[in-house]
Amino acid sequence: MESSKKPHRVLFVCLGNICRSPAAEIIFRKMVDDAGRAAEFEIDSAGTIGHHEGAPPDSRMSDALKRNGYAISGKARRIAARDLETFDLIVTMDESNLADVRSLDSEGRFHSKIQPFVGFCRTHDDLRVPDPYYGGQRGFDHVIRLLGDGCEGILESLA
Repeated sequence: MESSKKPHRVLFVCLGNICRSPAAEIIFRKMVDDAGRAAEFEIDSAGTIGHHEGAPPDSRMSDALKRNGYAISGKARRIAARDLETFDLIVTMDESNLADVRSLDSEGRFHSKIQPFVGFCRTHDDLRVPDPYYGGQRGFDHVIRLLGDGCEGILESLA
């Protein structure tokens, strides 16, 4: 029987949309699929800058994700003001991303749906999802663990 309930639309946002937000999208998509809830969600990611637009996820992040059993997909895009209306939950990776996304909503109509990712973490107490772009492999591995924790929290919150 088909459900007439509209899907939860979740958007993950970081700076360039090549490390953190596409990884969150990939991790969350797999969790949703594994839970048999794919029909309940529309999932995407974006960046606050368009410098990497059209690029695949960073190769170091892709390698770390593959080692953890994830299939790599997606191309970078820049967040647009229309995303604020389209998505039900917009999850930002750090304070700068949060401020940049909220600045797209000068009237504050959508601020309540723009949330920091770390607010969904249950076991990690990081203040932000650190950008691993300029760090080493340990940074990518930590971000994947942190994203897994927060994605579980998001999935539970949208039960």
